[in-house]
Amino acid sequence: MRSAAVTVHESVHDPYAELWFAEPAGFMDLPMNALLAEWDTPEAEMLHAAAAPLLASAPDEMARQQFIALLASGQRMLGALREFGTVHCSVGLHRDDVGGGAQPLLSLFTITWRDTATAPRAATAARAVTESAGHRHIEYLELSCGPLTISEVLGRPAADSGLPRFPLLQVHAHLPHPDCKRLVVLTISSTAVARREEYRALLKGIVETVRFEDPMRVAS
Repeated sequence: MRSAAVTVHESVHDPYAELWFAEPAGFMDLPMNALLAEWDTPEAEMLHAAAAPLLASAPDEMARQQFIALLASGQRMLGALREFGTVHCSVGLHRDDVGGGAQPLLSLFTITWRDTATAPRAATAARAVTESAGHRHIEYLELSCGPLTISEVLGRPAADSGLPRFPLLQVHAHLPHPDCKRLVVLTISSTAVARREEYRALLKGIVETVRFEDPMRVAS
């Protein structure tokens, strides 16, 4: 049996990090800080430098304007996510091994922090999925990172969101922090509703890697 290759991201050494996790193959990190950088900052200059070749390769002015509009739309979405406490966002692109579809499956993986009332972690995990309507297929687990709940929500984007109004599957994992004052929500969202079991298994695999203490330091 061949072992899977693991790449350690430089962020694992971030002294301000409060959560460590591993993403499976097929996910590409969206650099939120760079994409939402303020004008006249080094990050903004890096974004302009990265976008310049794409703009230059556009066949005409209309194509360039379409690219700029798509980038602006993505920035608005990321900005809205950050306002709700999202600190990580990545896009998933996977082959449909089950259905054999010709088109790849797209998904969005996010990590969001939420403040909570001080309570035992198990109670917070349970309350996270019982206080809000729409959660189904609820599962309670005890893993290395502590107690957590996994649930699913099926809905449609709001009419004023600017997103296509396709059915949207969201698989959530609610993990209370050891300080008992907040929790982190890991979410995979996709319009491939028929692949709910596969996305649920994918999220479970990510959750099993979550640690609230530096795993590199612990391992040493």
